Formats: sequence, C-alpha cells, structure tokens
Amino acid sequence: MIDIFLLIFLIIFSIYSIRTTDLLSSIIILSAFSLVMTIVWTRLNAVDVAFTEASVGAGVSTIIFLSALSRTKREEEPKKTKKYNLYNLLALLMVILTGSVLVYGTIDMPAFGDIEAPANNVLAPRYIYGSMAELGIKNFVTSILASYRGYDTLGETTVIFTAGVAVVILLRRKEIS
Repeated sequence: MIDIFLLIFLIIFSIYSIRTTDLLSSIIILSAFSLVMTIVWTRLNAVDVAFTEASVGAGVSTIIFLSALSRTKREEEPKKTKKYNLYNLLALLMVILTGSVLVYGTIDMPAFGDIEAPANNVLAPRYIYGSMAELGIKNFVTSILASYRGYDTLGETTVIFTAGVAVVILLRRKEIS
C-alpha cells in the first residue's frame, strides 16, 4: 500500500515540477522527488542506489540548481510562441515512434521475475558463487562493481568528476566577470 502512495507522490511531484513557472518551487519539488525516490530504492532493497540518489539527487543537484537560480530570475519568462507548430507535431511523432519501438522490443522478453530467465539461470550464479574464487573479494556486490563492471564504474566516476569541474569553472567565470 505504501508503494502506491509513493508512486502517486512521484507522479504529482513530476507534473508539478514541470508545470510550475516558479523556479524555486520547481527545485524544491525536484529535491522532494529525489527523496521519495530514495525511499523507493530502499524499499526495493537497493540501498547503494538509494544512498547515491540521496547524496547526488537530493543533495548535490539541489545545491547546483540553487546556485544557478541565484544567477537568474526566479520566475520563468512567458513564451510568446504558437501553441502548435510543425516542430511540436514532429516531436510528438518521434516520441510515439520511439515508444512503439521500445514496446515492440519488450514483447520478446521473459516475464518479470521469471526464475527461468537466462539471467537467473546462467549469469547470476556465476557472479554470486564465482566472484569469491576468481577475485578473493568477500562481498560480491563490491566485486561486481570493482572488477566485472570496473570500466562502467570508472566511466560513471569520470562523468561525475567532469560535471563537478564544469560547475566550478562556470561559477568561477561568473565571479571573475
């Protein structure tokens, strides 16, 4: 029952953050959205993802958004464009086409949680039982992140570092001028 309430909160927060013209309200709602997502990840027993969501999503992103807001106007300027034009219709067509392709791609997938799925029969036991013998690391989640997915973890770390450096450069450039 709590999962239904969390889903309703996520839907309300996402719609409100998109529809509001007050940027500070949007930042606060996005931070609340991230905190609710932290609860969702915790309920799914993905505590490491919940920790990352809380620190990056609710913490660092909120600070970056607030510092960006301090350099802009609080209210969004109203747009003076046509309501419907060719670009909007083309974008809608692309969204529908992409969604259709994604749905078509899921037709062939095994049922969610199926114990007979190939990932459960072949891959999971190898990583769970073989990582200790292959790597000598007792925690298999750590061994997967550090060894098997080492390049992926390195790439994620590089992206976060690059984003941090970009924010520092942008903030410093504004202070100089």
